[in-house]
Amino acid sequence: MDELLYALPNLKATEALAQKIAQQIRKQDSILLFGPLGVGKTSLARALLRAVCKDPEMEVPSPSFTLVQQYDTSGFSLYHYDLWRLQDEEELIELDWDDAREEVTLVEWPERLGSLLPEDSLQIHLSIQSETMRQAKLIGWKDRLFLLS
Repeated sequence: MDELLYALPNLKATEALAQKIAQQIRKQDSILLFGPLGVGKTSLARALLRAVCKDPEMEVPSPSFTLVQQYDTSGFSLYHYDLWRLQDEEELIELDWDDAREEVTLVEWPERLGSLLPEDSLQIHLSIQSETMRQAKLIGWKDRLFLLS
């Protein structure tokens, strides 16, 4: 299985996908959220963080201005990056990228990672199907992708 497709007609479907992913996360994983502005990357990131932290009401601020937020769970720390404003790969050094890769990284706008894009990641490519419908194409995690179906 090389890829999975998910229809995301609403937030409930996005949260269900996030829950499935959260159950499969391991230390040193990277989850990369691709897609255009307004496709739902932040909604998926919030749902995933709430699922990982087992707190459906948790406040999840967007790291648009800080570029990174850290969340501690019982098994690992999760670093949520929003790289929209990143100018170049060198800035990632200041954002503890190497240390974060030892834990778990969740990245919005991973295109900006350039050569630092982790090969062993779960890539989630979000696309707009209609005004209310989104689609998620999952690629990667060869040993676990089937667990998300």
